[in-house]
Amino acid sequence: MYTEDALLPLSALQHLAYCPRQCALIHLEQSWQENRFTAEGQILHQRANSGEAESRGDLHIARSLRLHSRQLGLSGIADVVEFHQSEEGARLAGRKGYWRPYPVEYKRGRRKRDDWDRIQLCAQALCLEEMFDTPVPEGALFYGKARRRERVPLDALLREQTTVLAARLHALWSAQKTPSPEPGPKCEHCSLVELCMPRQGSASDYLQRMLGLP
Repeated sequence: MYTEDALLPLSALQHLAYCPRQCALIHLEQSWQENRFTAEGQILHQRANSGEAESRGDLHIARSLRLHSRQLGLSGIADVVEFHQSEEGARLAGRKGYWRPYPVEYKRGRRKRDDWDRIQLCAQALCLEEMFDTPVPEGALFYGKARRRERVPLDALLREQTTVLAARLHALWSAQKTPSPEPGPKCEHCSLVELCMPRQGSASDYLQRMLGLP
């Protein structure tokens, strides 16, 4: 069980799943660079994260909901969490009955073959389960390019992958060391491809050499 000051960014899980070096550059070395893909993603998230709650009958929609899990050692913000009225679930302040949390994460592009997006969604669900003390068996991913929602069953395998990755994130954070580069097809679409510099080690090392610093 992690303490509050040991909680790490939930969003870092997706970066770690995509590329450990990218994760370290962003979260350890504080390096970031915009490209078309990240800009499109930010616009989509801004639309989802309006912060305005909405209610329609047996559906309550919360936006920009803060999440945390002491078990995983993560904290972050969910784009959208739908609460569906149910016979079982969580109690919500000012609302009658029980409500089942249903996380919806917004992504640009189309569905990916890898599990990066599903792992991030699963981490949100695990946070919700801990916060509301109720099962969250399913969530959804909304892809901006396809303009459609994909249902994601949060099965045992995906939960295990997410838990293992969260432990790896804490190990990376504790080590405070940027992994060596592993060039591959993913590098083409990475927003940090210019900062990564595969033959230069860490971005901070490269900048020190360029500036003539010891």
